[in-house]
Amino acid sequence: MIKHESKTFYSSLIKLALPIALQNLLVSSFTLVDTLMVGQLGDTELAAVGMAGQWSWLLQIVLFGIVSGMSIFVAQYWGEKNLDSIHKVYGIALASGLVISFAFFAITFFAPEAVMRIFNKESAVIASGASYLKIAAFSYPAVMLGNLMFALLRSTECVKIPMVISLIATVFNAVFNYGFIFGRFGLPEMGIKGAALATCISAWVNPLAALIIAHFKKLILTAPIKKIFSFGIDMVIMFYKKATPVIVNESMWGLGSFVITLLFSNLGSEYYAAVTILKTFENIAFVVFVGICNASCVMIGKQIGAGQIEEGIRTSRKMAYLVPLSAIPVGAVILLFREQLVHIFNLSGNLTEETLRVAIGITAVYAFEMPFRNIPYIQIVGIFRPGGETTRGLIYDLVCLWCLSIPATAISAYFLKLDFVIVYAIMYIVEDIPKSVLCLRYFFTNKWIKPVTKAGREALLKYHNK
Repeated sequence: MIKHESKTFYSSLIKLALPIALQNLLVSSFTLVDTLMVGQLGDTELAAVGMAGQWSWLLQIVLFGIVSGMSIFVAQYWGEKNLDSIHKVYGIALASGLVISFAFFAITFFAPEAVMRIFNKESAVIASGASYLKIAAFSYPAVMLGNLMFALLRSTECVKIPMVISLIATVFNAVFNYGFIFGRFGLPEMGIKGAALATCISAWVNPLAALIIAHFKKLILTAPIKKIFSFGIDMVIMFYKKATPVIVNESMWGLGSFVITLLFSNLGSEYYAAVTILKTFENIAFVVFVGICNASCVMIGKQIGAGQIEEGIRTSRKMAYLVPLSAIPVGAVILLFREQLVHIFNLSGNLTEETLRVAIGITAVYAFEMPFRNIPYIQIVGIFRPGGETTRGLIYDLVCLWCLSIPATAISAYFLKLDFVIVYAIMYIVEDIPKSVLCLRYFFTNKWIKPVTKAGREALLKYHNK
């Protein structure tokens, strides 16, 4: 029985996690292609794109809060096969996403220099980054639509289509990047502006392709607009009661990371160029855990929503061990090949020795710290949230990031003036170790199980009575 259950668990995990991991690998290749090609232009351009990308990343973080809030309901309603409620929750998330993405678009398009001055005071970096942002702003509504559509498909166990669409978008991104940056295929040579235009074009591929495929395959995305926006005020209140802590959690975590970015970027463009290189590797390495975490959300959310409480607990225990253990071999590979990986970005020889030294150093730090960084990730995003618990992650993130990591990073960088590699290590350790301990203590209480479906609530009551 146990052997059969274990086989079923890993079969479901691979079926869900592998396409999601591959999709996120393709998405991460967007950043890789941009970084590799823009890196040929020099330190200034690479730092500018990295800083401009952080602004776009802040949008992604806020959207991730909305997507995560939506996914809590969708996964549990999917376990109950309540399609009508799924469409309404999607409509609430879509309306919210439209407001946020257009707000980011307006700020970015009309004041790109002001956005860049947040990160850096060097005129050359500001000018390059502003020219990038002015064009990239048009991708923001597409990013929002793509994120919501893909999340809806994944939460209803349709994981292959987002992967295929991401492959198509990645090809578009690579071709247009090469063409517009360097003037190939008969396209104009636009430099850093070309990278922005390629990103914009490929971003719109995602929602357009999703709608076309959904129309022909009669997928859940094809519900009439009237049905999607037929939600009432009671459902909006219920949605935001659960989703608001997640949105605030992701927004405050994103803002905290944003503050750390400001601390790093004002130390010098060479240091931030090194951080840009590391973040490219981080995004690629992270796809393994994104795949497992998203699979965890679907599996646990579906089980809790269907009232399978004990099965949900067993699944959560396996996920809690699997993710940090998986981080060990991934970190080992990065540590072993860190110098070769970093030097890929210096094929043209335009990066300084200091940028390369720091990039190699902080890559080693990331490799060592990876298991600890992924314990809170799987707990908060992959277990607590699909179980219905949305406030605990907010508390842990605010305390460990804002009260511990940010002050420690600022003090070590600006007052103690430690080497940048040591500062980077302090930033990670001071946040992740305490948060891991807090998450694991709460996890074993099973208090994170808070169903939103009727079947789940009734089953939880029986479980407690037992």
